[in-house]
Amino acid sequence: MDDSNEDQRLPHHREPKEFISLKQLEELGVLSWRLDADNYETDEELKKIREERGYSYMDFCEVSPEKLPNYEEKIKNFFEEHLHTDEEIRYAVAGSGYFDVRDKNDGWIRVWVKKGGMIVLPAGMYHRFTLDSNNYIKAMRLFVGDPVWTPFNRPHDHLPARKQYVEAFVQKERNDHAVNAAA
Repeated sequence: MDDSNEDQRLPHHREPKEFISLKQLEELGVLSWRLDADNYETDEELKKIREERGYSYMDFCEVSPEKLPNYEEKIKNFFEEHLHTDEEIRYAVAGSGYFDVRDKNDGWIRVWVKKGGMIVLPAGMYHRFTLDSNNYIKAMRLFVGDPVWTPFNRPHDHLPARKQYVEAFVQKERNDHAVNAAA
């Protein structure tokens, strides 16, 4: 995405536009699925994902000026770059928004999550969230065990979750290139 300070709810494409693949997101530890949001209560694929990944906790969060108390403060907090010590799992059952994640070179990648999209951000990954210009998302929040929503604003590179993320996804890429270059 570009480095503009324009309205955070805009797409912020670079010119010319650049797109990355889901495989490239996976290489950063980001997982995603396209599910049936109209039937989430009976969706077998969602049930299977929850069982396989141990997502025992579930609730919903509606983000819009009308639905979220202290909206202005909360949306500002969501957009502050941070990490969590556990995965962040969001499933858009209505509406849409942007998750901005850092690439291996510390640049921003904007991921547009729309109705039916489910995204998993790994523990220790710096990211932020904002609504898009539709100003509304209803997201299912999933968690392993009891939820811990504590954000650690950047910098928090000393946290074990951050060190593990860097080792697993950032340094891995650098080491892979070094091996290939030496071969």
